[in-house]
Amino acid sequence: MTAPPVNGSPASAADPAVLDQVRQMGQTLDVLKGRHAELSRAVGLDQSAAAPNGWDVLYGYAIIFLVAFGITLLATPVMRRLAIANNVIDHPDETRKEHRFPIAYLGGVAVFLGILGAIAFAFMNPLHGLIAFHKTTYALPDGVPPPVPMSIILGMTVVMIVGLLDDIISISPWQKVGGQLLAAAALAYEDIGVKVAKQVLTPIGQWIGNADLKWVLHLPVSLPIFGGEVSFDLIYWTGTAVIAVFVLGACNASNLIDGLDGLLSGVTAIAGAGLLCVALVMAAGDNGPLDATRIILCLALMGACMGFLPHNFNPASIFLGDAGSLMLGYITIVIILTLGDQGQTNLVLAGLIIYAIPIIDTALAIVRRKLAGQKISAADNNHLHHILKRKLGVKGAVFTLYGLGAGFAALGYALTEGRSRVTYILVAVFLSFIGVIALKAARRQVFESEAQRLRRTDKTSPAGPEAGPGPAPAPSGPAKA
Repeated sequence: MTAPPVNGSPASAADPAVLDQVRQMGQTLDVLKGRHAELSRAVGLDQSAAAPNGWDVLYGYAIIFLVAFGITLLATPVMRRLAIANNVIDHPDETRKEHRFPIAYLGGVAVFLGILGAIAFAFMNPLHGLIAFHKTTYALPDGVPPPVPMSIILGMTVVMIVGLLDDIISISPWQKVGGQLLAAAALAYEDIGVKVAKQVLTPIGQWIGNADLKWVLHLPVSLPIFGGEVSFDLIYWTGTAVIAVFVLGACNASNLIDGLDGLLSGVTAIAGAGLLCVALVMAAGDNGPLDATRIILCLALMGACMGFLPHNFNPASIFLGDAGSLMLGYITIVIILTLGDQGQTNLVLAGLIIYAIPIIDTALAIVRRKLAGQKISAADNNHLHHILKRKLGVKGAVFTLYGLGAGFAALGYALTEGRSRVTYILVAVFLSFIGVIALKAARRQVFESEAQRLRRTDKTSPAGPEAGPGPAPAPSGPAKA
């Protein structure tokens, strides 16, 4: 076999001159590659240096978890003492609250302080420099990503205060709903989550020839507020409605599963870990201006939950109360809404799968109560954790739901990696399995209760078992008036 021609003349593959020329060309290429890499880094074109992986991003933010964990761990005993001193405690009863002695509330305030302290720590990074923010094209003039929006902090504070008032003085459900809607309005005002439906609605807009789904009505006269035209953005207003529904749903879903020691705080921490994995991948790809916000909120949420969990795990010495359960639902759904900040509705769906345990339990509760002819707001002891507790005990039920939460977190993350078909199939199987078992157990109790009621009716009926067999004896005399 002959070598390709060199300088126009054929040469043998073993020709020393050819081999020497090949070596020289290789050395020249190595020099050119090195020079190319240096110039690329100098002008910012080296993508391998500009886009770190998720682990690199996590390393820079990890201390936020420690701050939230430490503050909550230390603040929880203080809040417990305050709760006991001011009689803010949860008394046991014979139906749904089965703890043997009164338990202090205000654990949610400790969790709030941990999350707020972690966010404040991120704000103060110019003073301590302990956070290594990831590089992003959305950075502010000082080189750091945009901070956590004030609308999120405001909403978190409003929801916590509303829950705290309910823990202390028992406000009405409508007042709690009003506070949650106020928190949702704050998000919409700062455009947090308003593009959540963009990926679904845009194809419809393209089909009708209006991709942005915006309409402008020109008025014949100029009005004081609207000016000379009125515009309507369907994507914005649909997103605003979704925000309100999501906030109300998540706050109350978290509140509903807060029925066993350590359940809500542990399930939320697991969901936070799943959402953090998605957030890190998005930040490594420089997805948008809320990349840093997502990471900070996930780490703060996980740290605060883990700091509270030792005090709240069975046997609990303190409860979250509505202040904590409503707030944890709010922060979780805010993180999920930010996944669609650039219009990726599929990522929002992945976030909902990650936080599926509270959503499933709430949906089953609504269906169960409708089938039983009860109000949706009626309390019962047929939630997932109640059913599991009767079979496995408190700790067994909690660990089982931890495992299910971890499974849904893995499925949600797999959806973000593009394995959508397999993920949807597995999610459908999981949901069907859990739903059928839970509804079957709940309906069995309804049937048993109905049977017991009928037996009691038979016993008290004149023609019931106590009347004995045979016809009733005829009266021996005239009836008395």
